[in-house]
Amino acid sequence: MESFRSELEDLNNPIVARDIIDLESKIRLFRDGKIDEEKFRSLRLARGIYGQRQPGVQMVRIKFPLGRITTKQIRRVADISDEYASSNLHATTRQDIQIHFVSLDKTPELWTKLEQDKITTREACGNTVRNVTASDTAGIDPKELFDVSPYAYEVFRYFLRNPICQEMGRKFKIAFSSSDDDTAYVFIHDLGFIPRIVDGKRGFKVVIGGGLGANPTLAQLAYEFLEEDQVIPLCEAVLRVFDRYGERNRRMKARMKFLMNDIGLEKLMALVQEERIALKNKSYKIDTNVLPEPELPPVIVAEDVVVSNEQKYQLWRETNVFEQKQKGFFGVYVKLPLGDMSTKLARQFADVIDLYASTEFRITINQGYLLRFVRPEALKLLYLALDKLGLAEPGFDSVADVTACPGTDSCNLGISDSTSIALELEKVVREEFPGLISNQDIKIKISGCPNSCGQHGLASIGLHGSTIKDKQGKVLPALVVLLGGARVKGGEGIISDKIIKIPSKRGPQALRVLLTDYEENSFDGEYYHDYFKRLGRNHFYQLLKPLGDITATTPEEYIDWGQEKNFILHTAVGECAGVMIDLVSTLLNDSEDKLKWAKEAYDQKQYADSIYHSYSAFINTAKSLLLVREIKPSTQYQTISDFQREFVDSGVFEFAGSFKDYVLSINKNEPSDSFALSYLTESAKFLDSVLAYRAAEKEVMEK
Repeated sequence: MESFRSELEDLNNPIVARDIIDLESKIRLFRDGKIDEEKFRSLRLARGIYGQRQPGVQMVRIKFPLGRITTKQIRRVADISDEYASSNLHATTRQDIQIHFVSLDKTPELWTKLEQDKITTREACGNTVRNVTASDTAGIDPKELFDVSPYAYEVFRYFLRNPICQEMGRKFKIAFSSSDDDTAYVFIHDLGFIPRIVDGKRGFKVVIGGGLGANPTLAQLAYEFLEEDQVIPLCEAVLRVFDRYGERNRRMKARMKFLMNDIGLEKLMALVQEERIALKNKSYKIDTNVLPEPELPPVIVAEDVVVSNEQKYQLWRETNVFEQKQKGFFGVYVKLPLGDMSTKLARQFADVIDLYASTEFRITINQGYLLRFVRPEALKLLYLALDKLGLAEPGFDSVADVTACPGTDSCNLGISDSTSIALELEKVVREEFPGLISNQDIKIKISGCPNSCGQHGLASIGLHGSTIKDKQGKVLPALVVLLGGARVKGGEGIISDKIIKIPSKRGPQALRVLLTDYEENSFDGEYYHDYFKRLGRNHFYQLLKPLGDITATTPEEYIDWGQEKNFILHTAVGECAGVMIDLVSTLLNDSEDKLKWAKEAYDQKQYADSIYHSYSAFINTAKSLLLVREIKPSTQYQTISDFQREFVDSGVFEFAGSFKDYVLSINKNEPSDSFALSYLTESAKFLDSVLAYRAAEKEVMEK
């Protein structure tokens, strides 16, 4: 413990240190039964600590904004995984790294050690702004108009610990693509940005309201061109609207896409405009030099290098290597099955990177890595070094590079296996369809449940975990097959169509049928989504229908991939976005905390932050009395309206003037000293009044 405290002091960052100390304190209170389990769950999720399927251990999600990571950082994560976790690093589709089987009590120490190399877990999970993602090629993309890396990083930095997005109804995802090719898939994000230059000015095409999950939705166009200094003000205004009007009771309807569907894009953008007066910054100039220049690898004297398998090397060059916009340098992709890398391999990988590439590399959204600034004379040497580690497999982001979430390996929501079968599918492609290894149009993606963490909803060939019951009522692990999804251009995409449900063990055969049909019936150069559209959904249903027939099953089909015993459905409450906190005392305690933070922010002249903390206290305090009457408002706006009706208009509770109008004045005023102070004062008075009202009620009841 003394060592842990000493390391905290060495961080030289009081904000981070206080955050970690607060986590340690809350863990102790939780262990002592002094914090409600659901409240504690919300707190730990916002710090990247996610309950696993296996009881008593945690997954820790480590946040790397825009997937940017250095060799020093991956060594740090490897060391921490060896000390606290399972010695495996899992790269995710949101450019994070996850480690598993961590003791809850050790998470403050773990976090402290991560911060020594400027790595955070803060807001990697929970109802927050999740990791801000970007094209892995940003900064080196030959097609880019400008580097979006600093824009993505500044958005990440601006909203980290920002009071407007700590306890939203659900998670919120933001992405930046480097070009119209949309390699960051902005069309499935709550907010997505694609670079534009108009009249010599930098800006972005902006799309809004996209998402996958069980109800995939394509983002809609918000702006054809938004000037660069308006990126952060727009994000802030949208988040304020989402926080106030977003659903909070029905978790499956709480994403931004559902709010937009309910009120329409025009109304949503009108609400966004109403927030502008209250923004902390009406304009925010992005520091395009916020990220350091890449460290270039040493110059290597050209040598005659002999490659034993020239065919494999040439295929690797074709599928995994591209020339950067910086002439004389190459980007090199590393294909990583399931996104997993042992800690031992990670250190060896880092050593290779230090020799032949920039020390900064990127985590890709299909669970691989991109090495940058490789010199042409180093390509063969790099290939040989990677091949020695088993990291030079051709076919990056091709039909042979299957994306899969962890599924039933660790996730509470996993229904059937998504990892072992992913390896089987890659084996089918590699061994039976080798000519397709260079095909980077067809994407195969698999999730363990309908929530699409493996991105099956946008795949050419998508699969998600499910179950089937036979006539005797016995349950088989199953897969739902979806086809025809695609990334198009300019922030547009195609959602895949559900075709049929089949037993999981028939997944490889389904892939054989689909790829054989593609080879036989597609036109030369035809994209998979065009081929799917041309032949029609019924063609593929009839093609796969025999595999969905379970009138005759084998004993093996009742056993899931990677298992030895018959399948048993096991799911629990998922933790992807936390839960509601409905206990009255917890809400009132939260209000006290928020008012304390509001006072601290006010004293530091951070008036916009102070106002939002005071607003959040208003909401929690009002909700506490509504819950006493078993009224459970679904949005913050409804909380304000219900309190006005139930307590103020009815004369039960005194509030000078209109409670609703006063609380909603948050977006009618500039974030000034005077308004921040008066709003804080009124919020504190409101809490005192509610506490007094509650005490009087209890006294009457006790008599």
